Amino acid sequence: MRGHVRERGKGKWYAVLSTRDPQTGKRKVRWRSLPNCKGKREAQQECARIITEMQSGGYVAPDKTTVAQFLERWLNHIRTQVSPNSAARYERYVHSNIMPLLGGVRLSRLRPEMVSEAYASARARLSPQTVKGMATVLKAALGRAVSWRMIQYNPAADVRAPKVERREMHTLDAATTAELIEAARGTKWFMPVLLGAMCGLRRGEMCGLRWGSVDLKSGQLSVSTQRVGTLLKQPKNGRGRLIALPLMVVTELRKHRLRQSEGLLRLGIKLNDETFVCAREDGEPLLPATLTKLFGRFLRRHELPQIRLHDLRHTAATLMLASGVHPKIAQEQLGHSSISTTMDIYSHAMPNMQAEAVARLDAVMQAALNKRDTK
Repeated sequence: MRGHVRERGKGKWYAVLSTRDPQTGKRKVRWRSLPNCKGKREAQQECARIITEMQSGGYVAPDKTTVAQFLERWLNHIRTQVSPNSAARYERYVHSNIMPLLGGVRLSRLRPEMVSEAYASARARLSPQTVKGMATVLKAALGRAVSWRMIQYNPAADVRAPKVERREMHTLDAATTAELIEAARGTKWFMPVLLGAMCGLRRGEMCGLRWGSVDLKSGQLSVSTQRVGTLLKQPKNGRGRLIALPLMVVTELRKHRLRQSEGLLRLGIKLNDETFVCAREDGEPLLPATLTKLFGRFLRRHELPQIRLHDLRHTAATLMLASGVHPKIAQEQLGHSSISTTMDIYSHAMPNMQAEAVARLDAVMQAALNKRDTK
């Protein structure tokens, strides 16, 4: 393979590549635009790089595909790989945030500085969380473009996305939690509130819980599924867990099962192991998004603190740790993948643990020193 550079017009450089067809043996001449080269030396260096990559099989010929056109193709692909909720979220980032800023750029001409400028422009009007999500989606999509050999490298790989501050956590103390539970008693919110505040279940786990996973005799609950939109999936970390239920929760679950069974029988439906614990009057499961929306209305109606449904889980964890439950037990109850996750999120709930540990160590050493002095 041979090549040289030519200038056509002022400052418009091209690589002229001469290759031999392996089947016919005839030579073919191809012109490749070098839009980023500002002089003959840069053009020669770029031409040499292209020749080296073509000889090694790593060259990706540029085409006229735009970022928008590629992203539509990527969305069609990703819909077969992820849940409908995730696919819808990616589509919102692509159509609402990425395409307006980068959609018209040719994919082969996309550069890191363009990506960086797009993030800066987005930060001026969007939240850091949204820009972070936008960056994550773009990086993943362009990584796929590399594997599809549409571009040579990922221009978003080396661009730092904006740092997102951890969302402030709101928890309730024991007295306010009791007030919330009593306000929910007798309503459709009672079981979700109880399972969130007393057991630390996520909203998807509440909506995916069936009676077959509840053992009222042993006082245990198996978290093996969660509801994501209309689908049932594995829990967040991909593993189920077994939760020991407080006696209060066991008692309330017995009452709830009896009431639910009587209500379904009036509709000609028999309660069984596949029946959802948190369900509508006709036995159909509650959807997570609906539960979140209506929970907010319930709080406003009863003039209770405006917290997220997920904050019930934080409340359960905080109350457990503050009452002296070992972090390892709390981790297993909450379903975190590691104890470090629990410690990182809820370190604020353990202000006295270090002082307590130091006091115990001090007592042990004082006893040992006193014993030595009496010899």
